[in-house]
Amino acid sequence: MTQDPPYILHPAQGESVPIIISSPHSGTQFPDHLKHQYHPCWLTQPVDTDWYINKLYDFAPALGITLIEARYSRYLIDLNRNPENRALYTDSRYQSGLLPLQTFAGKKIYLPGFSPSEKETQERLTLYYWPYYHQVKLIIKQLKEKFDHVLFFDAHSIKHSIPAISAQPFPAFILGDNHQQASSPALTFQALCTLQAQTQFSVSHNHPFTGGHLTRYFGAYLAGVHALQLEMCQCNYMDEISLNYDREKSQVVIKLLKKLFFQLISTLKAMQ
Repeated sequence: MTQDPPYILHPAQGESVPIIISSPHSGTQFPDHLKHQYHPCWLTQPVDTDWYINKLYDFAPALGITLIEARYSRYLIDLNRNPENRALYTDSRYQSGLLPLQTFAGKKIYLPGFSPSEKETQERLTLYYWPYYHQVKLIIKQLKEKFDHVLFFDAHSIKHSIPAISAQPFPAFILGDNHQQASSPALTFQALCTLQAQTQFSVSHNHPFTGGHLTRYFGAYLAGVHALQLEMCQCNYMDEISLNYDREKSQVVIKLLKKLFFQLISTLKAMQ
């Protein structure tokens, strides 16, 4: 059986800069041989998707940034979770697992009798999870051959309110650097300053999200590999009920993201 790679790669155009953008939750596909396991509604509308991240960041390759996005839905396997399924946080919030069994709203994802076995979990790790990580590692290795400092930027979005995670609505933007362990203070400071300058949006740092497994896995800034996670509310750029993309709102977000990456490129250049 021929297997598509579990990612879609958008290489940097022209001269590359030391940044890779990752979008691990924007995938919506399911392998054909596993579709029978799922409630049919999730095959057409996997509601916990990070919708339209690929559209919001599609300017990146023209800036010399490599963009990698997941091909498959997080309902197949969550690329931003620990491979041993250990929890990311120690508080009482709901935390979806490596192979989620229910949505953030508590709806069952699998049909009765089809919850993945341990064997199935290991197969999905081999086929869909580790290839994504290996590709990111390869890109970082290639960038490190040219640059002393490289940034891994994990791009996410979320509904503005998920009571199972937080009693309060989320800020418009949440920047995570694993409690200042994944990124240099200079890069984090520059990112926060740029985001906070857009006064129409609320911004928080490491609350309620500090960065998922990808940020923690790749962030080693003392070794020259920095990692930041940016979570943003989907109401910033789309209608959360209809799931329709809002071009007018999104242009404001895209303008801010472009400004953010121009600043990050400049800061990285000064660090080389």
